[in-house]
Amino acid sequence: MAENIAELNEIEVQPANDAELELAKMRHSAAHVMAEAVLDMFPNAKFAIGPAIEDGFYYDFDLPRSLTPEDLEQVEARMRNHIKKAEVFTRNEVSREEALETFKDQPYKVELIKELPEDETISTYQQGEFLDLCRGPHVDDTSKVGAVKLLSVAGAYWRGDEHRPMLQRIYGTAWNTKQELAEHLERREEALRRDHRRLGRELDLFSTNEMIGAGLILWHPKGAMVRNLIERFETDEHLKRGYDLVYTPHIASEETYKQSGHLETYAENMYSPMDIEGSPYYLKPMNCPAHIMIYNSTIRSYRDLPIRYAELGTVYRYERSGTLHGMLRVRGFTQDDAHIFCRPDQMLDEAKAVIDLADYFAEVFGYRYEAYIATRPEKSIGSDENWVRAEATLKQAVSEMGIGFKIDEGGGAFYGPKIDIKFLDSLGREWTGPTIQVDFNLPERFDANYIGEDGQQHRVVMVHRTVLGSMERFVGGLVEHYGGAFPVWLAPVQAVVIPIADRHVEYADSVARRLKEAGIRVDVDSGSDRMQNKIRHAQLQKVPYMLVAGDREAEADAVAVRLRTNENLGAQPVSEFVEMVTGLVDSKSRELQ
Repeated sequence: MAENIAELNEIEVQPANDAELELAKMRHSAAHVMAEAVLDMFPNAKFAIGPAIEDGFYYDFDLPRSLTPEDLEQVEARMRNHIKKAEVFTRNEVSREEALETFKDQPYKVELIKELPEDETISTYQQGEFLDLCRGPHVDDTSKVGAVKLLSVAGAYWRGDEHRPMLQRIYGTAWNTKQELAEHLERREEALRRDHRRLGRELDLFSTNEMIGAGLILWHPKGAMVRNLIERFETDEHLKRGYDLVYTPHIASEETYKQSGHLETYAENMYSPMDIEGSPYYLKPMNCPAHIMIYNSTIRSYRDLPIRYAELGTVYRYERSGTLHGMLRVRGFTQDDAHIFCRPDQMLDEAKAVIDLADYFAEVFGYRYEAYIATRPEKSIGSDENWVRAEATLKQAVSEMGIGFKIDEGGGAFYGPKIDIKFLDSLGREWTGPTIQVDFNLPERFDANYIGEDGQQHRVVMVHRTVLGSMERFVGGLVEHYGGAFPVWLAPVQAVVIPIADRHVEYADSVARRLKEAGIRVDVDSGSDRMQNKIRHAQLQKVPYMLVAGDREAEADAVAVRLRTNENLGAQPVSEFVEMVTGLVDSKSRELQ
């Protein structure tokens, strides 16, 4: 079955209102106009799917050669000609036999047609000479596709399967007006400047290596420092809020995942088992089964609850090679995982406490956010009664915390519904952040109980949660959020001392020692380059402070302070600089001074 609606050239995004629907229709229509232009240039091209997506559209093609930037310019010029002609989009319903005959020379369309349900209404859309298999909807004619710009070409496996043909995907964007298009292109350029993969190389934060393996992150010292600072801050905050730290193994036996339900519902995301003395073991995709084992290691009383286990646990999940993306989509990652074991009468308060923690972290890192309630997916376990109860609890928790939310139909985990909190970065983009899940099912599967006031066993309720999520994804997103210019408390190098001449190196070294003793991360640039070049280099490395040291500074026990923003604060006594920086660090301030 063609489960992805985009595979029938429908609108892939889900519009929230009439205005968004009209924009999506326009972009979907622009994808068809682009396909028409491509077939003008390559009459024997095979075309696959072309949906509207967030901020634009794409279409996948099987072409006789690779496209060049000059080709995109030609495609765009041909699109403009078709737009001027105001070609009408005409819908026609056809039988399965007619569709197969019409698209007999288009193997990707034939494959989709053959997989359609018997009762599916098959429709085509035509504008000008271009005819496509499509559910629609579309605008009236090509003149209404708005202001259009083609952006890039990328490889895309047919239906996302690396064992199928590699197609060429042309991305484009379309907006109601030229001004909106220009604003979007400006935002896009800013996003490219902030791309964590580029900044990761320039700032020496992380890398990947083909020999080590795709989707596996190598943290360089500066990136590791950023991660360590976040983890220390987060760990301290968890301890303040009543969590206990635990550690669990990276592998577990097959029996673990049979009992948890992962092999039943999640096996496609797990790696093949390894043989250990004749028994199959898996790299863990989640930490929850091991946390349940810790809970079950002794008898629990109702007085013991809630129990909150937190772990920065590394997990491994299979991602197709075509979906890997820097630190944002990886195969091995560490998440700030926690599982709360509580009584049914406590789960509402526990969910609210997690929301409060998530709100605090969003404030510290400078994110706005939106909340979603993700409901039961098709693949799931557990009774209808428990799912209804869990969803109601999550909705009540969000409402009582005064947070508006949207519904994500079918977006829950296989064992329970969840609250998804999406961080909004400095460009207004959504990043996956905290998740909170109420789960009645795994406690049932693992027979996790507590002794109640009545002396009888009662089933415990589990709240699964992450706050920052994957450390890889969170740090990658943070790089883009800050454009690599971390606030002082997170900067891997907080200051560089720059001696003006060789005779000032000894004083610069003494300043650096005093800063290090105060806990400030500092380097000394004693190279032979000119002072202005050293300042420029430090600014390009996004170091918050450049401390120039010359004769006057040495005599006054001071440093001349410059900011990465190029602002000159003038001379400050070393002791005052230390006090200023430590104050910013202690307060987790996002201000530079």
